[in-house]
Amino acid sequence: MKTLLAAAIAAVALNASALEPDASWAEVTAEARGQSVFFNAWGGSDLINDYLMWVGERVQAEYGVTLEHVKVGDIAEIVTQLESAKAVGRDRDGNVDLMWINGENFANLKANGLTWGAFAGNLPNAQWVADKPSIAYDFSVPVDGLESPWGGAQLVFIHDSALTPQPPRSSAALKTFVENGGRFSYPAPPAFHGTTFLKQVLAEVTTDADALLNPVADADFDAVTAPLWSYLDAVHPLLRGQGKVWPASGEETRQLLDDGEVDIAISFNPNEASAAVRNGQLPDSARTYIFDGGTIGNTHFVSIPFNAKAKAGAMVVADFLLSPEAQARKADPTFWGDPTVLDLAKLPAAEQATFAAIDIGQWALPIAQLANTRSEPHASWAGALEAAWAERYAR
Repeated sequence: MKTLLAAAIAAVALNASALEPDASWAEVTAEARGQSVFFNAWGGSDLINDYLMWVGERVQAEYGVTLEHVKVGDIAEIVTQLESAKAVGRDRDGNVDLMWINGENFANLKANGLTWGAFAGNLPNAQWVADKPSIAYDFSVPVDGLESPWGGAQLVFIHDSALTPQPPRSSAALKTFVENGGRFSYPAPPAFHGTTFLKQVLAEVTTDADALLNPVADADFDAVTAPLWSYLDAVHPLLRGQGKVWPASGEETRQLLDDGEVDIAISFNPNEASAAVRNGQLPDSARTYIFDGGTIGNTHFVSIPFNAKAKAGAMVVADFLLSPEAQARKADPTFWGDPTVLDLAKLPAAEQATFAAIDIGQWALPIAQLANTRSEPHASWAGALEAAWAERYAR
């Protein structure tokens, strides 16, 4: 009798571990009930942390899934952990079930076989996702269903319109701005906002912008990037900190703007200023803008590692994150202000009305300008730019 019971338990465990990314949704939700999902995601924002607490309450109530937010500073560290697990053959019972990821980190996951499989298209709420290149390609790397979109992003600049009514609207104009006494700084790479600023300037000043869409190994790196280093050599001595002291993050540049130490802050959330004004972190005169030629935009995603223990639960959470309910709450600056990845025209009228009622405020980037985006360079450019920047300026 004990032998039969043990065999039955082993069979259940085997079946649970054999869940496929294209399993029926009924099978997924049945297996997910009772699971704990360890979601590794950046933990540096109270708004985002509170939002994920709400997500946890909802998936527990609706699906019986417990969401554990594992707060991380740099998701690249989790990628390294997964590489180590793969190397020693730890193919099951991993301690990461879901991870917030995009760009270079996704490229590493995909290249090294560290993702579970093409699950994203099997999520019921995937039917509402917008059809756009930044969702099909992550930093020019095909997504192939290995990660599910979660939110949109675009490089934006924030200024105090009462003090700087006419901010610079191109990289060239920014150079002129600081030459004339304007105050600006950007985070030192590899901080995400700093690396993105490098890519933005490079895209504007290089004579071979098409090279950025292909792997960096295919390009003449020195020739493509020479105009960038000339630009930075000229502006660094004029920045806050004279090119020797750097903000740690985009959030710190926003604080410096509020403190009156810089005239322009940098962000990758078009609605960040709205949330900041409402929370007393920026003055009412704060406004958000982009360069006239557009700024880099992309999509951030969630992915399930190859050895995740609670794959079904992770799928359930990823699907809920795509629901009109969760996407609308996330898009509201009161709760976060992160742009949706849904095509609102696909939604039923009631859900469309919910989104239409969201007040992003006069402080955010006007919605019409969200379409004015530049493509992210291929993921391989990020590390190469960071290394070259550090060699030149990290002294």
